[in-house]
Amino acid sequence: MLTFLLWLLLLVVCWPLALLAVLLYPLVWLLLLPFRLLGMAVEGVFEFLRALILFPARVLRGKPVG
Repeated sequence: MLTFLLWLLLLVVCWPLALLAVLLYPLVWLLLLPFRLLGMAVEGVFEFLRALILFPARVLRGKPVG
């Protein structure tokens, strides 16, 4: 009987939390979207700088023999 009462208490306590998480998830996703886009832009700049720095080595390496 105690186990059943604990299950009922868990149901009453946890469903509002689960409902709140379901409702807040899209809001949090929208708030984090600009940071995700900014991260992609910064990663693109770093890849461009890496390609720019390694370009002379790629030119001097020449064509592969084969």
